[in-house]
Formats: sequence, structure tokens, C-alpha cells
Amino acid sequence: MIIFGPLLVIAGIGFFCWLLFMLAVFALPFFVGLTIGIFALHAGAGAPGAILAGLAAGGATFGIGKLALAFVPWVWLRLVVILLYVAPATVAGYSATHGIAQMAIPSATWQMIFSVIGASAVSVTAFLRFTGVAAPGPAGQGLARG
Repeated sequence: MIIFGPLLVIAGIGFFCWLLFMLAVFALPFFVGLTIGIFALHAGAGAPGAILAGLAAGGATFGIGKLALAFVPWVWLRLVVILLYVAPATVAGYSATHGIAQMAIPSATWQMIFSVIGASAVSVTAFLRFTGVAAPGPAGQGLARG
């Protein structure tokens, strides 16, 4: 039985890290949806209305990002859109990694080092996932013609 404890802890940490990487792209839509949902709840919409408002706002935020990447012709503006979605994921990755590091590492310096490494990993993952969500460019671009 003593063997199963550390294995379950490792499996739990692995699961939460996987979940963090999977949900990194949705940090901004989640934040917007949560904020709108809480605002709607305090405005008197009730729990069902607040949930629907939050889901609609989060979905709209994600949809606007996808549409912006699909239809914006300028690379610099696409980069701005991507950075708007990656920045909250970076903060979430830093916070999650720092929380785990505080439980496992006594040194504040090493906690910060691991937190920055975790934030970097999450931001790169979010960048790659969000750019993979975008629709491909028009057919025939980038082909060599002879």
C-alpha cells in the first residue's frame, strides 16, 4: 500500500499539469465568461441567467479570436491577437506552477525559477495551440511557381 501513495501523487500532479496545458488556450475566454457571469449574477439575472451569460461571453470571446486570426490580413495584428490570448495563459501557468513549487520546494529562489519555467512552457503551449486553432490561409500561398 505504501507504493501506491507516491504513484497516485505523481499521477495527480501529471493530470493537473496535463489539464493546465489543455486549458491554457481558454484562459482569456474563461476569464471573460467568469467575469460576465459574476456581473450578471450581481445584476439580478439569477444563477441560470448568469451561467448562460458567462457561457455566451466566453464562447463569443473565443469565436472572436478565431475569426480575427482567420480574417485579419496583417501579421502584426495577428500577433497582437495571439498575445491577447497567450498573456492570461502565461499568468495562469505562472500561478499554477508557483503554487505547486511552494508545496514542494523550500527555497524561494528555486520556486521563482520553476515558476518562470512553468509560465514559459504554458505560454509556448498556448501560443502553439491557439495558432493551430486558426484557419489556414488561402490555398496556393507559399507555393513555388515555375
